[in-house]
Amino acid sequence: MLTAGLIVAALAALLHVYIFVMESLTWTSPRTRAAFGITEAEAEATRELAFNQGFYNLFLAIVAGAGIALTVSGHTGVGAALVFAGVGSMLAAATVLLLSSPDKARAAIAQGALPLVAVVLVVVGLLG
Repeated sequence: MLTAGLIVAALAALLHVYIFVMESLTWTSPRTRAAFGITEAEAEATRELAFNQGFYNLFLAIVAGAGIALTVSGHTGVGAALVFAGVGSMLAAATVLLLSSPDKARAAIAQGALPLVAVVLVVVGLLG
């Protein structure tokens, strides 16, 4: 189960790298604007905010990735702690989005599903 949890954590990290790309690098592009349901004017007005928010997503992915690497290399305690910090924060952010903006439930579920599964599988893997 631990291996499965690390694989799902890696998928969550990759998703958050993709979100970083959209928020920090392609925020004003038509495709990204369509994905977030915003107009060109809204994208321009929120460009700096999105740029910063994208880096939060990147940093969460890096923490999870470092945890995965450490766990695989035999440093299970430290590695698992970092995996939990990374994917746990992703899950917490998705929960905040869901609770604060119920109209964005689809996005919150997309952001939070992989981290939730990763947390459960890593816990089961560590306990088993």
